[in-house]
Amino acid sequence: MLNDIITKEQCEELLRIIHEGEHFVITCHKSPDGDALGSSLAWSMVLEYYGKSSTLIVPDQYPDFLQWLPNAERIVRYDKHQEQADALLQGADVIFCMDFNTASRVHDMEQALTASKARKVMIDHHLDPQMETVLTVSHPEMSSTCELVFRLVWQLGCFSALDRKWATCVYCGMMTDTGSFTYGSNDPEIYYIISQLLTKSINKDKIYRRVYNNYSVWAIRFRGFIMNQKLNVFADLHASYFAISRRDMLRYHFTKGDAEGLVNEPLRIKGMRLSISLREDDRHDNLIWVSLRSVDDFPCNKMAEEYFNGGGHLNASGGRLNCSLEEAEEITRKAIKGEKLDK
Repeated sequence: MLNDIITKEQCEELLRIIHEGEHFVITCHKSPDGDALGSSLAWSMVLEYYGKSSTLIVPDQYPDFLQWLPNAERIVRYDKHQEQADALLQGADVIFCMDFNTASRVHDMEQALTASKARKVMIDHHLDPQMETVLTVSHPEMSSTCELVFRLVWQLGCFSALDRKWATCVYCGMMTDTGSFTYGSNDPEIYYIISQLLTKSINKDKIYRRVYNNYSVWAIRFRGFIMNQKLNVFADLHASYFAISRRDMLRYHFTKGDAEGLVNEPLRIKGMRLSISLREDDRHDNLIWVSLRSVDDFPCNKMAEEYFNGGGHLNASGGRLNCSLEEAEEITRKAIKGEKLDK
């Protein structure tokens, strides 16, 4: 059996929100990953079970290797259909916010989201939720938002009614947010959840291949180039970083998702405890996206807060810098060496 993640009163409130709502929107953070999309699509199927239809709006493009997810063809992209999305957000009476803890995580969609008078429900596993909601389901100790969706469904008692498509979305999100269950996944209950998902006849091996063995030839060459030519290793500090420029992306015909998980590769080096990825935004000047990964008790989230205007989990965090790539590299070197930033 699984422990409850919300109180009986919260469970009743969630059901009341669902039953009373008429116009539902589900949304997630910018640059949606497997957990953001998996939890959002899975939650839309939960609403369908209760006889409710919903629209899933994502801020921008998501990786090609997630386009196979069930019902992904129904997704509305804000960056492509802003007028339609704005109208849907304005007309919604309930908005489910999946896999993000603050409205700024939706970036260009933030104003439309915060301006909506809809009741907002947050389901998320990131630290320090900061949105005004009628109900917040926040458990940073959980592996993923998809795990939260499973546990909510289990607690609501509708698990038996949901099908393989739902289970596929949940498993995909749990798998991707734990690096195929290699970090953040020591809780025995996670594997009980997996065993239950397998009763829905999901093909976990095929899900893995669709996500991790789905790169183009150019993407493989790109990843090899970055590791060979761009990796900076500080062996005495057990840390490394690499920087991806627009020129690099253009040279290797970069598409969304080609660098997914690449920040984890240097952690395969013996003794490595920290890996940092810097990537120039492909559209905006002086905007650098930062990803940090660490192992054991090294708090990369603290480094993300102090140096990169970000945050996240103990071993997986992100941030952004408004500067050139060269300046971002200088900041990164200072972060690795523990030096103070010039104010």
